[in-house]
Amino acid sequence: MADEKRIATREAYGDALIELAKEHDDVVVLDADLAGATKTDKFQKEFPDRHIDCGIAEQNMMGIAAGLSTCGKVPFASSFAMFAAGRAYEQIRNTIGYPHLNVKIGATHAGISVGEDGATHQCNEDIALMRTIPGMTIINPSDAIEARQAVKAAYEMEGPVYMRFGRLAAPIINDESYKFELGKGVKMREGDDVTIIATGLMVSSAIEAADMLLRDGISAEVINIHTIKPIDKDIIIESAKKTGRVVTVEEHSVIGGLGDAVSDVLVSYHPTVQTKIGINDEYGHSGPALELLSEFRLDGEGVCATIKEIFA
Repeated sequence: MADEKRIATREAYGDALIELAKEHDDVVVLDADLAGATKTDKFQKEFPDRHIDCGIAEQNMMGIAAGLSTCGKVPFASSFAMFAAGRAYEQIRNTIGYPHLNVKIGATHAGISVGEDGATHQCNEDIALMRTIPGMTIINPSDAIEARQAVKAAYEMEGPVYMRFGRLAAPIINDESYKFELGKGVKMREGDDVTIIATGLMVSSAIEAADMLLRDGISAEVINIHTIKPIDKDIIIESAKKTGRVVTVEEHSVIGGLGDAVSDVLVSYHPTVQTKIGINDEYGHSGPALELLSEFRLDGEGVCATIKEIFA
């Protein structure tokens, strides 16, 4: 996919907020001194009176967002995933999650593709943390087209939403006719031998791996799970029954993320042999994003190699 158009999902987040604000007066955006990086600076320029820079105080930002939501506003609280899900976890849990307030969290710079910022900023635990909060919806879009629609879907639903966006420019794998449906997985490739279930940036890696596997006679079905909570049980069960083997791929720890969410479905409804590909109980480290993805076997070639080992 080297020649394909690439746009970071964080760019789509910033664009979608402007589109939403033009249609809805209740949209407000909060940022923790990272507007340029989260791309909410676009919104700030367009709607300066509806943008609040809370400074380097993420916990306070979540409290402000909670308060705004009780006054009829729909706040989008924006920061890096490490600071949103990590530093402000207690405030999200107790101030937003417990009263089930209508706050949307835009978490950018998730996963090891943050690259040179290193282990301290490469949040590979955020999905696991957010999954534990009752009533929290979690969305991890695969490309800019899906991300833009996901932001609008988050606005339209009532209740807290955690949206995960990346720093690295991601291949565009959907076309403009694509229609995002909250909680509905998307079949990206048909296959009979193995099901690859991926989320976020890893959907493009899964598609690339499936194309490589086909050349070796392995037919892989690729499923995009963009909504990790609530997860689409039906598409997972249907594909598992068809292929008899499931591989999950995520730019996140294999503990508590997509892999575990899929395991919960399979254990309860259709026990299936499963392999998890992700970050294996370790920290990332500093380095160019693409090189890190290759090192952790999260690029197309790495995913393909791991699956071929399963069939060896």
